[in-house]
Amino acid sequence: MLFSFPEYAHISKALHSLSFLQTGQFSIARYDNQELHASVQSPVSGEHCFVLGSIAPPEQQMASTLLLAHTLRKEGAQHLTGVLPYLAYTRQDKVKPGESLATALVGTLLKASGFDEIWTVDLHSEHDKQLFPLTLVSFSPAGLFAECIRNLGLADASIVAPDNGAIPRCEAVKSAAGMTSGDIVHFDKRRTDRGIVQGGPIGKVGSKAVIVDDILDTGGTLASACERLVCAGAEELYIFVTHGLFTGQLWQNLWSLPVKHIFCTDTIPACANIHDPRISILPVGPLLHEKLASLRRNVIAPSLANNSSP
Repeated sequence: MLFSFPEYAHISKALHSLSFLQTGQFSIARYDNQELHASVQSPVSGEHCFVLGSIAPPEQQMASTLLLAHTLRKEGAQHLTGVLPYLAYTRQDKVKPGESLATALVGTLLKASGFDEIWTVDLHSEHDKQLFPLTLVSFSPAGLFAECIRNLGLADASIVAPDNGAIPRCEAVKSAAGMTSGDIVHFDKRRTDRGIVQGGPIGKVGSKAVIVDDILDTGGTLASACERLVCAGAEELYIFVTHGLFTGQLWQNLWSLPVKHIFCTDTIPACANIHDPRISILPVGPLLHEKLASLRRNVIAPSLANNSSP
């Protein structure tokens, strides 16, 4: 059964064609004292339930997701999978004296609320899995990006990682798109007491460059990388990011550089409010549809067959 928050209706629609997946009914409301509470109208005893939602700010989203999960488990859900396309708080995964380790806390809260596992798209770092006390599954958008790269005829473009952490993403996209360029160009980004220091680019930069990252937040890191790429000889820049937060206005400085287009997925519902012909929003619904169908074939269906009477 799928319990989808309204903000993710654009993704749940892509899952409706799965005949084995029922739509669960629920509501989130506030009492007069402003406390949130969840109500589940569908019988879930013995069911494998999927919760499609978010834990990103505003904090009401996290509280609502946790309350719904806890209620589903209380009502007898046998297995509970959280489908959180953008897994917030996973950049807060560094142990620093005097500061919160939010990634670990969020994992603990998700487990305590009843989730058995979390599915997400393009997890920020493999290190996050070490901080989570439950199974964390990440799906790559490399295939979505690769299709756009092929359609644009960018197979021979330089592929660029704005920091060391983005190198594996670049490798996945490069392989999926059949890109013929040499080694991945990358930047060495380090955080110091004076702020972020970005060194590079390291590697050969061509006239066209494809930059791949997981998050476009304020855009400061990407703008800095683009400036350095231009100095290294790049004339056309294309940016591919999984999660488009588009925080503030700084990211719009990208348009003063030779950035031709920005591609991001629809893991952030607010992206639907962006109307700029230079920004394309790629749907992840088909990707999740494929994963759910695969789960049915490889796990759920065999289990049902093994438990059936001869």
